[in-house]
Amino acid sequence: MAEIVEVLVEGGKASAGPPIGPALGPHGVNVVEVVNDINKATKDFNGTTVPVKIIINPATKEYQIEVGTPPASALILKKAGIEKGSKDARQLKVGNISIQDAIDIAKMKKDDLLGKDLKAKTKEVVGTCMSMGIKVDKKDPKEVGREIDEGKYDSFFK
Repeated sequence: MAEIVEVLVEGGKASAGPPIGPALGPHGVNVVEVVNDINKATKDFNGTTVPVKIIINPATKEYQIEVGTPPASALILKKAGIEKGSKDARQLKVGNISIQDAIDIAKMKKDDLLGKDLKAKTKEVVGTCMSMGIKVDKKDPKEVGREIDEGKYDSFFK
């Protein structure tokens, strides 16, 4: 039975230190080799935290690496060009992304979001913006959610 180790790493910058080294040590795999493979697999996500699943065959010590998509919040921060969301999301807006950015994030996260179609998935991303204090198209995300429902952005979903 395969053993699975799940970690969050910064794209292209995994190291043999915590959390990876201590998690892999008991499994008897070459930690440096695994870290190098993780860095190769995540180099496109440089500057973003990425979930990584390491599947180890305990008998042969062979492993596979599966790279997930970064959390929606990390993708939003990257698109907005900021390091963290607002401390008071209701009162203080700290950034802005475009509706196209929200749609692009929804497409990247398509398998991880619950919405039945791209429109619903985009509304999930807009909702995440709301909780982070980030505007969408320089508007309150609540207003953008209503406008999506009203069909204002339907041309983006074709």
